Amino acid sequence: MSLIGGAKAAEPIKIGLVTALSGQSARAGEALTRGATIAIEDINAKGGVLGRPLELVRRDDESNPAKGLIAARELIQREKVTVLLGGLDTPVELAIVPFVNNVKVPFVVPWAAGTKITQNGAPSNYVFRVSAMDDEVDKAIVAFASKTYGAKKPGLILVNNPWGESNEHGLGAAMKAAGIEPAGVEKFEPNDVDVVAQLSRLKQAGADVLFLVGNVGPASQVVKSLDRMGWTPPIVSHWGPAGGRFTELAGPNAKNVIFVQTYSFFGDLSPVGKRVMTELQAKYPDIKGPADVTPAVGFANAYDSVMMVAGAIQKAGSTDPSAVRDGFYAIDRVEGLIKTYEKPFAQTQHDALTAQDYIWARFEDNHILPFSKN
Repeated sequence: MSLIGGAKAAEPIKIGLVTALSGQSARAGEALTRGATIAIEDINAKGGVLGRPLELVRRDDESNPAKGLIAARELIQREKVTVLLGGLDTPVELAIVPFVNNVKVPFVVPWAAGTKITQNGAPSNYVFRVSAMDDEVDKAIVAFASKTYGAKKPGLILVNNPWGESNEHGLGAAMKAAGIEPAGVEKFEPNDVDVVAQLSRLKQAGADVLFLVGNVGPASQVVKSLDRMGWTPPIVSHWGPAGGRFTELAGPNAKNVIFVQTYSFFGDLSPVGKRVMTELQAKYPDIKGPADVTPAVGFANAYDSVMMVAGAIQKAGSTDPSAVRDGFYAIDRVEGLIKTYEKPFAQTQHDALTAQDYIWARFEDNHILPFSKN
């Protein structure tokens, strides 16, 4: 009997992960997986949470909202995960949000930046985020382009989906606040292979910089279309290009795209960063140094998200989903990779990061490096 009781006491606490594990954004899913895995190993090495080990259970959303919702249902209803982690794609997360709020299971988003993911209007909101958020990113894009390139007339080139819409709204508000009038706003479909027509209209309107919003495939088509035009304006982008095989798909001018990130393994690392880098190199043979942890944003955001989840469960004192949701509000301090978080969440604040936590980066070959203007 005591053995059964002991086994029950040590039953794992399941954390679900729904993300792209195949397709153009599979590298993003792998980064999220590795970040969550290293965090879980760190937590379990110290005895787990409430005396129980954490266990990661993954499902592939294939960057498809319908498949993401099916995967979320399976993890919550069949696997009985205590908390669900999300992935890269805003449309997928937006499909999952009403479901998790309805079944009252905490959903922590470590990548997708759509503002309405956390600001979803639910009377009882179970969605938290440890990632960039569109409205904040859009303010940062406008400020960076103005400071770095003296942008006076930006042209917006945005993917035609809910993520693009979120940023159209956010960029519009940020430009208005800065007294900047855009040259124009152009949209492209996620599967378009040529956007010369849209870019030509922006060029004719006098765009002096491009604001780009699109994930790996669509963003690479923008770069290749610019190549065909022989036009080389500065490109300031949301972080979509970081999510997969961007350099392979976009070609040599991928390096011209400057994009936002929340973390880099380059430079002086915190004690947490140094320890985690050592653990990464020990566990994954392909990681020889900082350049090999790519995209670092997926890794760092997932690591910090799992640390938040552990903190919330610890504060809750149980794995009851409603208690865990309230546990997020009770977190005092979490030492993460991106920063040390002090009371990161409140009932009116479900985003743990702000624009002060962003950095700028670019591709060099297939590595994401911090940006510096020569």
